[in-house]
Amino acid sequence: MDDSDPIVSVLPIHLSNSLAPNVHIHQFPLLNRPLQVPPSAALSGKRIRARLKPNTRRLEIHIPADTRAEVWNAEKSKELGAGRLEDDKEKNQDVGKVKLKEGEEPRLSEIRLRSEDIPHTGAYMLGIVRDGHLHLHPISETHQMRPTLTYLDVLSRKSRRARGAGSDSDSDDGPPPDPDEPAPAPVPKKEKKSAGDAREVQVAARKTDDKGGQNLQGGLSTIRREMLIAIRAEEDEAWQDFDYYDGETPQSGEAYEALFSQSVEDLQSNANVTTFLKSIRGL
Repeated sequence: MDDSDPIVSVLPIHLSNSLAPNVHIHQFPLLNRPLQVPPSAALSGKRIRARLKPNTRRLEIHIPADTRAEVWNAEKSKELGAGRLEDDKEKNQDVGKVKLKEGEEPRLSEIRLRSEDIPHTGAYMLGIVRDGHLHLHPISETHQMRPTLTYLDVLSRKSRRARGAGSDSDSDDGPPPDPDEPAPAPVPKKEKKSAGDAREVQVAARKTDDKGGQNLQGGLSTIRREMLIAIRAEEDEAWQDFDYYDGETPQSGEAYEALFSQSVEDLQSNANVTTFLKSIRGL
């Protein structure tokens, strides 16, 4: 800014944390339309649902599928629905809530958006200008929501087993073994008869100085174990159901109004300019 540029306006700043730590940023990189119930699903009374695993910070949003004949394959939805039901059983995903009538086949009736936690690199704030005042509220978490298609892995494994390809090296038949569990007993192999005379072979063990390789192997094992522990902790944690409200509902309006500070008291800082500048990374 040039010194000759005039000051156009001055905005008083109001800071509020009335909804902390429940204000999050939800990003939808693959969504090109508003997050709403499709008209065909809305006519049948279906709504968007949400659930959360607070300890592992995993959020899911379930959107009813658009079942119009021109955009939906009813027969394919039965196959995908069976895969999702089996995938939910493997991951302990509250399968008991799915109630099917006698003789009814499971269907893929909803699209699930699953969150990925995005770490913050600083203090994130939500800012709203109202009546010439800037209102700030801290944001505690940021999540990116993408469709979860893990049920396709279940169908892929079943297809490979049906083709007899389950023994291939690139087969994805379940999760990797847990390093903390005892290894399975080795399968005895049939001894082959030696074609020539038996010879005595002496083998000497030599200690290698390649400590970097040993550390790398140990490090990979530790990372792998931590990943397995995190996956198991997430699967064992129970979901907490939440009500989802569109931006035009009265409940969303009440939450929006709660973001604004009602206090006119001036904030007094105990830090000086030097301390503030030293706290900024990179300076």
